[in-house]
Amino acid sequence: MKRNKSIIRLLLLGLMVAGTAACTDGYEDFNRDKSGATQEEMERDGYILTAALSGLQDYVIPVDVNTCQFTDCLLGGSFGGYLADSNDGFNGKNYATYNPEEHWIQVAFNDIIPEVFIRRTKVWNVTEDVVPRSVADILRVLAISRITDIYGPIPYSRIGQDGNLNAPYDSQEEVYKKMFEELDAAINILTEHRMENFTPKADNVYGGNVEKWIKLANSIKLRLAMRVVNVDAILAQTKATEAANHPVGTMTTNDDNAYRTLSTKNPFRVVMYEYNKGDSRISADITSYMNGYKDPRREKYFAPSTFAAPTENGYLGLRSGIQIMSGDIIKSYANMNVGETTKLLWMNAAECAFLKAEGALRGWNMGAPAVTAASPAEGFYKTGIQLSFVQWGASGADPYINDATSVPQAYKDPAGIYSYSGVTSTITVKWDEAAGMEQKMERIITQKWIANFPLGIEAWSEFRRTGYPKLMPVVRNNSTGKVDTDKMARRLPYPQDEYNENAANVATAVSQHLKGPDTMGTDVWWAKK
Repeated sequence: MKRNKSIIRLLLLGLMVAGTAACTDGYEDFNRDKSGATQEEMERDGYILTAALSGLQDYVIPVDVNTCQFTDCLLGGSFGGYLADSNDGFNGKNYATYNPEEHWIQVAFNDIIPEVFIRRTKVWNVTEDVVPRSVADILRVLAISRITDIYGPIPYSRIGQDGNLNAPYDSQEEVYKKMFEELDAAINILTEHRMENFTPKADNVYGGNVEKWIKLANSIKLRLAMRVVNVDAILAQTKATEAANHPVGTMTTNDDNAYRTLSTKNPFRVVMYEYNKGDSRISADITSYMNGYKDPRREKYFAPSTFAAPTENGYLGLRSGIQIMSGDIIKSYANMNVGETTKLLWMNAAECAFLKAEGALRGWNMGAPAVTAASPAEGFYKTGIQLSFVQWGASGADPYINDATSVPQAYKDPAGIYSYSGVTSTITVKWDEAAGMEQKMERIITQKWIANFPLGIEAWSEFRRTGYPKLMPVVRNNSTGKVDTDKMARRLPYPQDEYNENAANVATAVSQHLKGPDTMGTDVWWAKK
């Protein structure tokens, strides 16, 4: 991985390479293998665009195993309640106990931001077609939205401006407003060209289907709109209703789901099964909820635990934020049911239904749910659950939806070390129209969390925004007082590289935009309830 490098230096290096290539046409012609394809032939067949656009798609959920491990397993998995560390070499310095190594902290910042900007620029350089250019802009928003939600203020709108290697940071509010602007522009352009599909070779998600990209863009817009509801309710409602009522709209069926097809092994598979026989296991948080609800999706999500006593087996997760045990017992906890060729989920229709359920609960016009119910919020809530069951090929959605008694299960550690004395929540699955706002919110967010597995960064973001689902506190808080155990981690601090190479701008970001110390305990802009 690319450590200790300024993101702007990497970006400009990429642009310099592109510019150099453009200035050496004669050299390329002289040295070109005459038996190979010409530049014109490659452009005609879409090969250059394929490399550029598919390369950009690699950085939404990173396909690189090491990058994905740091961002979506060790970070998002732990903080989102989906995964727990199972490598005792991580003891003392990991995300789960709020004391990560410096080289962990910098991955999302140093290894993703520059690649996203370089590759988006590359797409724009190799084609003048507004359709793939707009898709590239959607991809940049989707990838960068995860990064700003991890750190808060980041360099965004002024990256590379005037050739300055030290880019100023945007406040997170500015980043969000810029992302809405970019999504709106891309949606408008693609809507005008909605029947003009592009080469499927360049698109590992939708095979060049423009209407699917419009639905994804509107779905991202809906997600980001709900994220800012506690700090800018007017903006949130405006963007959410625009997305829900757009002529093409958001994802509504599982055919719309955004999955990244892979040409290499699924990175979750490698992390969960191959690194030291698995560096992560399934978290006790999600198994406690799904066991308590007797959720039929468990066999789709998880590989069962393998403890010696048969009565101890089932879907038994590992608690996060512990002193990780050594030996083979740590590998006996439930694992992720993921194959080598399993596609990477980016976003699904179930999430959109739950987002609309929350919008309807707030009195917004989210359109009509697929399921008729006493209220639009209930209809979208039930739609979200049904979509998730179909997505995973699980039966029994109706009994699950109507379960008014089951609650999350108390966690009993099969190893007898880290059991949790109480239950995290008493929320049931069945919708209660007479319940108050907070109880309805907890139901919506809890079921969205289950349906969004394994999107840990998204789960962590929604936990910070809403407080749901209720998760078990960590056993070991090694933050030296920087993180409140009850509130849990709120963000990541900036990499030391930024203090070394971009000191003035990072200092301004912390003092003027972050509004608090550069620690894991400081809230990001939208995390105000």
